[in-house]
Amino acid sequence: MIAALATLAFLIAGWAALTAVIMTSDDSGAKILAALKGKSLVSRPLMVRPVTVRFSQRYPAPRLAPMRATAEWRAAA
Repeated sequence: MIAALATLAFLIAGWAALTAVIMTSDDSGAKILAALKGKSLVSRPLMVRPVTVRFSQRYPAPRLAPMRATAEWRAAA
């Protein structure tokens, strides 16, 4: 009788573990398959072409005047 209960407990635990693995692999199944094949999931070809963005400032950025290091600043560093 103990063997039958142990077998039943083992089957229930196996079913629970298999269910957890299946639920986990639903979300990241593609990543796992790509890793098993030795490829990156990111290496897929893009469906859209990259977009080029041009940026220009309206006003020149203010330049900071260079500062001379003093003994106090050197000691603080």
